[in-house]
Amino acid sequence: MKFKVQYFIGSLILLTLLTSCYNQERNCNDFKTGKFISETEIEGKKFTSTFERNDSIQIESYKGKIDTFKVRWTNDCEYIIQNNNPKNREEKKPVQMKILTTTTNSYTFEYSFVGDSKKQRGTVTKLN
Repeated sequence: MKFKVQYFIGSLILLTLLTSCYNQERNCNDFKTGKFISETEIEGKKFTSTFERNDSIQIESYKGKIDTFKVRWTNDCEYIIQNNNPKNREEKKPVQMKILTTTTNSYTFEYSFVGDSKKQRGTVTKLN
């Protein structure tokens, strides 16, 4: 009986060590340019937009409204977007974006206003 408990504890420690060292590879450079569709859910409501991005500009369409954003990459997987033509104080705030995971044609991201601790998540799928 003592052997089984020690074996179980040893296995549990080994499993914890192996999974804590695992770091999922992110291929963020694949998503710096192209056409995309974004989906986020806020308070149970799903929001979908489409956008086209090159390295420094993002043009987004949401419910027939088109906005242009400056894009500044802070590292390979994080960038800040800021509305070029804000119409109110809320639209002036820059948004911090962080790519968390990637697949061949999509990524999961986390975003918040710069300086805000409340984060939201969403997914982006590359269309081309």
